[in-house]
Amino acid sequence: MTTTPAQSPSTLRQVLSATVIVGALGYFVDIFDLLLFPIVRTPSLKALGVPPEQLLEVGGRLLSWQMNGMLLGGLLWGILGDKKGRLSVLFGSIALYSLANLANAFVSSIPMYMALRFIAGLGLAGELGAAITLVSETLPTHLRGYGTTIVASVGITGAVVAGAVGKFFTWKVAYLVGGGLGLALLMLRIGVSESGMFKAAEGTAIPRGNFFLLFKSRERFLRYLCCILTGVPVWFVVGILVFNAEEFARTLGVQGAVTGGLAVAWCYAGGALGDLASGLLSQKLQSRRQAVAAFLVLALAMVALFLNLHGRSAATLYYVCMALGFTFGYWAVLVTLAAEQFGTNLRATVTTTVPNFVRGSVTPMTFVFILLKTRFGLINAAYLLGGAVILLALLSLAQIKESFATDLDFFEEHVP
Repeated sequence: MTTTPAQSPSTLRQVLSATVIVGALGYFVDIFDLLLFPIVRTPSLKALGVPPEQLLEVGGRLLSWQMNGMLLGGLLWGILGDKKGRLSVLFGSIALYSLANLANAFVSSIPMYMALRFIAGLGLAGELGAAITLVSETLPTHLRGYGTTIVASVGITGAVVAGAVGKFFTWKVAYLVGGGLGLALLMLRIGVSESGMFKAAEGTAIPRGNFFLLFKSRERFLRYLCCILTGVPVWFVVGILVFNAEEFARTLGVQGAVTGGLAVAWCYAGGALGDLASGLLSQKLQSRRQAVAAFLVLALAMVALFLNLHGRSAATLYYVCMALGFTFGYWAVLVTLAAEQFGTNLRATVTTTVPNFVRGSVTPMTFVFILLKTRFGLINAAYLLGGAVILLALLSLAQIKESFATDLDFFEEHVP
């Protein structure tokens, strides 16, 4: 199919629909709130009286509660999206994480903080999957790649803004800003319509949102698993390399002070550019798989560059963090690819759970990384783990069928 030129005014009007704009802004606030806790973790915990020697341990527990909330929320929101509609999940998730983040500004104890991070995680799990599903089902087949690219590219810049807010404002104000942005976004819900494909599915006897259908067919389960494994390198880059940039800098003898917050901000700035580039590349090649493969190969090269910054400056490390972030820009294409692999009755379930299971992969990866680090050292452990997850992603991608511009109006059959 020949892609309609992006310069056409009619094309621009279709792509820049209310659904795409609200989805993009929703993901912006989602990423802002997702990364706000790692950014304000230290000052918030100090304000709550946590001793310096316990900051790492308590902060890790809080992050685990947030990630656990996201894993559970991904499943719940995904099922709801297929049973009750994409719009209910889009706005319900935004409302939940916005209220939770407002409440985070008033925490007075660690148990209260943990509970609210869990609730925030529940809310944060739903927005991206609902937005990508809705955009994929409402835009013309040859244009949906542009729509999902805009959602991801605009959304990921929320990390950069979160870094700036965390740097120039107190942690309480940062949480209030995040929650306020989400509630303000709900005012824009007028003009966003439910997916016609979902409405058509409501009138059928086909089971919708049945998570266990993914496991009742070997082929369907492998399709689902391959989508998850293809995305794992994203959180190797973010959760293993960039989040631990300070430790890598010390080990590599990087000259100058390196802070985790700045490394994350540079990484996500690169991610915004990468999302845009991968989406446009996918449209140019008319192939999701080729675009993802190109970025995975580039990721392998950038990981090697990062691990060879011996004696370089802190500024150089930040630039390389930005380059690493660019390589995980295939995130937009990956989530679109996952949405295109499954029928309308399971699409929201898949599109919401895949990114959250990818995010959740940071927990077992961290466990394996610590084991490897103990035996082989920090740098070699990163080489071994990074090489393994990128190779596994490429092998998984090879098993996924090309889905560019395919018709999404189909159902997954029920297998007894």
